[in-house]
Amino acid sequence: MTKRPRTLTAAFVRTINRPGVYGDGRGGRGLSLRVHRTKAGRISKTWRQRLRIEGRLTSVGLGPYPEITLAEARRKALDNSRAVRHGGDPRGHGVPTFAEAVERTIELHRDSWKVGGTVAKEWAATFRVHAVPLLDKPVDRITSADVLACLAPIWASKPAAARRAKRRFSAVFRWCVGKNLRPDDPVDRAVAALPRVNGYAPTHYRALPHREVAAAIRAIRGVRYIHPSAMPCVEMIALTAVRAGEARGARWDEIDLEAGVWTIPASRMKAGREFSVPLSTGALGVLERARALAPDSSLVFPSRTGAVLPRNAPGRVLRRAGITSTVHGFRSSARSWMAETGVAAEVAEACLAHVPRSRVVQAYQRSDLLERRAVVMQAWSEYVTHRMGAAGR
Repeated sequence: MTKRPRTLTAAFVRTINRPGVYGDGRGGRGLSLRVHRTKAGRISKTWRQRLRIEGRLTSVGLGPYPEITLAEARRKALDNSRAVRHGGDPRGHGVPTFAEAVERTIELHRDSWKVGGTVAKEWAATFRVHAVPLLDKPVDRITSADVLACLAPIWASKPAAARRAKRRFSAVFRWCVGKNLRPDDPVDRAVAALPRVNGYAPTHYRALPHREVAAAIRAIRGVRYIHPSAMPCVEMIALTAVRAGEARGARWDEIDLEAGVWTIPASRMKAGREFSVPLSTGALGVLERARALAPDSSLVFPSRTGAVLPRNAPGRVLRRAGITSTVHGFRSSARSWMAETGVAAEVAEACLAHVPRSRVVQAYQRSDLLERRAVVMQAWSEYVTHRMGAAGR
């Protein structure tokens, strides 16, 4: 076995065949040699450099070995370090690797994703798991055959993961096209060579019949949990039909108690649009109890430590209360009640913040129907409250 030196040497770089990441030691300016085995069994060696650019640790590709020698890699690392020290960004020079393009694309979209969400981590995981053969390649040298090699193994066996990978790959290549780094998106041609996969079924969340929502809320109120705010958070979800993430991140400065409106910013909405939630008397009562639990918090439903409630907290409340529905299922409960009570479809869909699929409908339906939604949500609250009272008698 080749002994690993404290700093890289030309002989070590030439002879090392054991997969791993080998740093250039202290004073190496973050330079390392990445050795990995390809699917064909061949050993590939590439140079990487870790730099802190604009406060964020970033990995910069310096090219493959032996095209780039150790001396050349060190020279590039020195130039990059000097550029960063003077406020520059070495990623702007030359054609980036796919891994670098991924980082830039994620940064581009980060501000549009929900604050505190996991989307950025999910994107990174997609590329880490399914794009390994592309990561060290310059984006202008990636072909549709390269993309096909990544998607084909999961296309039929993991169709959901394959669809996510396809969308995310395409987003990166669209960024490359926009930056004039390549003329096209190779994903479309790759997908054209894949078979059609049938049998996909959408996910349906377990939901309670609307007649059982009142009993569920009564059970939730009796739960004892490490995060006391989690119980009113779930009740708020049931009464307003918002998504769990939208409720967990609710802040007092988003809520106008006098007007009875909660305005959720676009950054926390699935559709990326600001959404106004009319607050029924039942929802206002939940907010009053939530304020009493954490009077000094800027969050409506803070965790025990004062941060946003953990993602799994609402679901745990339901399990402790013995409720088989999912938290998301409360939206279906409310929607079923609306259908049975004759609420107009466009108003019901607006209550759930669903965006019409038709571009024509989107173009003409500019109003968020707030006044009509307020009437519906107040009726839903009274229906649930009435059944809670009837069960208690």
